Amino acid sequence: MSQTRVYCIANLEIEDAELFRNYEKGFFGTLKEHNGEFITMDDKSIHLEGTSPIEGRVIMWTFPSEEEMNNWFSSNSYQELAENYRRPATELKNLTVIKAMPTR
Repeated sequence: MSQTRVYCIANLEIEDAELFRNYEKGFFGTLKEHNGEFITMDDKSIHLEGTSPIEGRVIMWTFPSEEEMNNWFSSNSYQELAENYRRPATELKNLTVIKAMPTR
């Protein structure tokens, strides 16, 4: 697996804010368990160009490697959190992983 830093970007519509708050409470702990770092989130991103403006919340976080990201995503703690709170509380539009550019 690559030791290149990876960045995760999620776009979702929150349909049940109270239930989603339970997801948020556990999310940061699952990141920390796998060396992940929260970067930012925004409920009102600004669309500059293109035919598909993003609607809803955009969330960004990072991991030191793809392996650590995969370990986080497949972990029981994250999957239980997602199953019990994120999936029933949101419509996930997109969850994307982007690899950092290699050092030159």
